[in-house]
Amino acid sequence: MEFESVIRFFQSGGLFMYPIVVVLALGTAIALERYIVLTLARSTNRRTWNSLLPILTEGNYQQAYNITSKSKADVAKILTYGLSRLGTSNRLEDVEAAMEEGLMEITPKLEKRTHYLATFANIATLLGLLGTIMGLISAFTAVAAADPTEKADLLSASISVAMNTTAFGLIVAIPLLLIYTVLQTKTTELVDNLEMASVRFNNLIRQHRIKTGAKK
Repeated sequence: MEFESVIRFFQSGGLFMYPIVVVLALGTAIALERYIVLTLARSTNRRTWNSLLPILTEGNYQQAYNITSKSKADVAKILTYGLSRLGTSNRLEDVEAAMEEGLMEITPKLEKRTHYLATFANIATLLGLLGTIMGLISAFTAVAAADPTEKADLLSASISVAMNTTAFGLIVAIPLLLIYTVLQTKTTELVDNLEMASVRFNNLIRQHRIKTGAKK
C-alpha cells in the first residue's frame, strides 16, 4: 500500500519528477564512490604510516624510500617526495617544500567530484520549483475554462499535485547536502592527517640528526 502511494505521488508530480530522479541517481553514485574511496584512503594511510614510523624513527631513509616509492597510499606518495629531496639536499626547508608539492598534487584527487553533490542538491531544488510553477500555470489555465462551481475544487487539487514536484526536489536535495557535508569533513580530515604526517616526518629528521650529532 505504501509503495502504491509512492508511485501515485511520483506520477502526479509531472515530467519534472524524472530529471530529479536522474539527479538523485547521479548524486547517489558519486556519494557512494567518494565515501568508499575516502574510507579506504584513510585506513590505507594509517596502516602505511604505522609501518613506516619505526623505520623513519631509526633514520633508515633509504629503506623507507624503497617502501614508499612502491606504495599507492597518499601518505607514502608525500613521503616519497620528501625522501627523494632528502637525498639531494640536507636543508629541511627543501624537504618540507617537496612534501607540500606532493600534498598539492594529492589534495585535488581527494576532493574531486564531491562538490557535485552540492550542485546536484541545488539542481534538484530548482527543478522541483520549476515543476511546481509549470504545474500551477497548467492548473490555472485549466481552471479558467472550467465550470465556475468546480473551479475551487479543481484548483485545490491541481495545486496539491503541482506541489509534489517541490516536495520531491527537497526530498532529494536535503540528503545530498548532508552527504556532501560528511564527505567534506572526511576529506578535510584526510588532508589534515597528511599535513600532520609531513610535520612529523620533519621532526623525526631533526631528532635523528640531533641524536647522530650527540653520538659524534
